[in-house]
Amino acid sequence: MSKSHTIKYTRRNRTSETSGTIDELITHFRYTLLKGYSWNKKVNKTPKTIKSLILNLNKATDSAAANGYGDTFYFQ
Repeated sequence: MSKSHTIKYTRRNRTSETSGTIDELITHFRYTLLKGYSWNKKVNKTPKTIKSLILNLNKATDSAAANGYGDTFYFQ
């Protein structure tokens, strides 16, 4: 049985959260990771740990933003 994790994210002063295993969270945030990867090849599309997933989600959001600073912040 895989461990369940929760990722919280803030966008425009509103905080939401999503829970699931690493694989479920990668599937949930797949579009964000792919969009960031299209701009920055250093974004890992298949992170192995929750810490790496959060780091790559923030990197992907910033990479895809027009000004380089995304309006969404991911944390645990």
